[in-house]
Amino acid sequence: MKSVRIIALRQDRKRLLEHLQNSALVQIKKTEKSEKGFSKIDMSSQMQVFERNVTLTQQALNVLDELVPEKKSMLSSLAGRRVIDPDEIGVIAADASKVIDVCNRITELNKVRADNAAEQVRIRTSLAQLEPWQNLDIPLNTGDTKTTAVFIGTLPKNYSDITLSEELAQQNSELLFDFEIQFSSKDMTCLVLFVPIIQKQMAEDVLRNIGFAKPMSPTSHTPKVKTKRLIDRSAQLSQETENIKNEIISYAEMRDKICSTQDYFRIRADKYNVISELDQTKHVFVINGYIPEEDCKKLTQLCDRVASCYIEFSDVNDEEAPVKLKNNKFAEPAQSIVNMYSTPSHADIDPTPILAFFFYFFFGMMFSDAGYGLLMVVAIGIVLKIFKPDKNMRNNLKLFQYCGVSTIIWGLIFGSIFGDAPVAIYNVFTGADLTMKEILPWPTLDPQKDALMLMVISIAFGMVHILIGMGCKFYICWKQKDYAAALFDTGLWMLMLVGFAVLAVGMITTPTLMYVGAGIAIACAVGLILTQGRGKKGIVGKAIGGLASLYDITSYISDLLSYSRLLALGLTTGVMAQVFNMLATMLGTNIIGIIFMIIIFVIGHAVTIGLNALGSYVHTMRLQYVEMFSKFYDGGGKPFEPFTLNSKYFKTKNSNDD
Repeated sequence: MKSVRIIALRQDRKRLLEHLQNSALVQIKKTEKSEKGFSKIDMSSQMQVFERNVTLTQQALNVLDELVPEKKSMLSSLAGRRVIDPDEIGVIAADASKVIDVCNRITELNKVRADNAAEQVRIRTSLAQLEPWQNLDIPLNTGDTKTTAVFIGTLPKNYSDITLSEELAQQNSELLFDFEIQFSSKDMTCLVLFVPIIQKQMAEDVLRNIGFAKPMSPTSHTPKVKTKRLIDRSAQLSQETENIKNEIISYAEMRDKICSTQDYFRIRADKYNVISELDQTKHVFVINGYIPEEDCKKLTQLCDRVASCYIEFSDVNDEEAPVKLKNNKFAEPAQSIVNMYSTPSHADIDPTPILAFFFYFFFGMMFSDAGYGLLMVVAIGIVLKIFKPDKNMRNNLKLFQYCGVSTIIWGLIFGSIFGDAPVAIYNVFTGADLTMKEILPWPTLDPQKDALMLMVISIAFGMVHILIGMGCKFYICWKQKDYAAALFDTGLWMLMLVGFAVLAVGMITTPTLMYVGAGIAIACAVGLILTQGRGKKGIVGKAIGGLASLYDITSYISDLLSYSRLLALGLTTGVMAQVFNMLATMLGTNIIGIIFMIIIFVIGHAVTIGLNALGSYVHTMRLQYVEMFSKFYDGGGKPFEPFTLNSKYFKTKNSNDD
């Protein structure tokens, strides 16, 4: 990684930044203070406008998606961004104000639609409240006369004329009253009560005692008139809402333009954010940043073509420099797995090539079915060909495509092609009793019958995996000239594990190897006792530290046993597939049996693929992160984040995105 400094005329600022953004070559360095003689420009107001427009366009798209959902296939999310000519951005910019006006109109209409919906709810509530009062021929807010107090409201109980009279008399025998019950139900009685004006306070006390409540929305119209007005208003709102919907739907044809405009303002916001970080004078501006060493020539050519610039490259402190991973086509898809854990620091080595090989290898061993692997390879190949996804999605798909190749190989080794589907189908139609081992022209391993052998193989692969991780640690220590750590802390443990491996092989084959392995292991143990306490004080402390270090052998044994999941997952895939094959062939070869066979075969193997592909992915990552990375990898690096087109819907033809 190199540090780059670009000095150019301020009049060329816009053009140069646009080309840098499109090329994605430089990560621009942000500084809090300007250099002497330079200053920064406050672009916050412009950025707020751009960000507000991004938000506005997204709101408009959300409304369109609600009322006019875009017809997309299930796989459309795999498609990459639309590719446009760089000159088309100018056309988008020219139309931006019109598109923003449309977005404003869409959001305004949607606000009215929301207000109408809220008012419709209020109308329905009011209609429900007025329903019991339909026979009342006076307004609900009718007031008192000179001689009579009027009470219109409800009681929380069912009353008849007799029971209500008794209740009122019982509350106050002196109260003179007349009433009319308008509506009565199990939990409510609607009534109009008349009392002499001089007894109004007495009536209020009585009514309060029995739970009297006035209508929530009293009106100056009779209930029937108010009800009709509300129904008419509801119909008016419905028609208005329908018209609004139709107008919003008419803007659906502008969806692509709205998407492009959103990207345009997003790009402008990013550009103005960078401008606010640059040191500038009245005539020049300065860009400080980072660039991969291999891209320095490209940047020089770009700047020479675009503007008159002074470019200076220099070495950069490893601690502050970002990290850009660069791998071949085989390893590049696995970069996402590394970055999920942590970007490597400059003190680390890039673990991607090693991780890629073992990720594909272990995934295939766990998934271990040639039929499933072939489906993965073919399906992903078709998706890549048809949809042409963006770089990140493409790498994710290629990761599983390479895993599919490994799955095919291991499936052929295990003799599994959709489980035992070929022989299961052949046997049910012919009455034969063949096995996969009999029809395949090469020797195979059966995870069910050869489980012990596969367990040994799995642990052997785990030993190799761990030793490679420790070898990486040895290399890092040696590169940093920490020779004691390389030889004593890593080298001796590597030799001890090799000694145990030789000892295990000798126990199966010849006693000579067993003695050799035991000798290596004992010698390494002695070496660990003598060296692992070297940081302690005193002879006793050094001896105790050395002896205590031997306890770490338990962690290595635990790590090795973790690789038994290679056998377990491989066995699970095969058993599940065979069980579904057995179920599929249960009803024989009649019409019903064949239909049943097809249905169970498709559903059963789909379930097996889904569950075991997920399990293989998760457990393969665990073996990388826990068993291997723990031996050498620290991470903590800063990922290289170039100034680029942060667009969602389009990219330019000559962008460096891919």
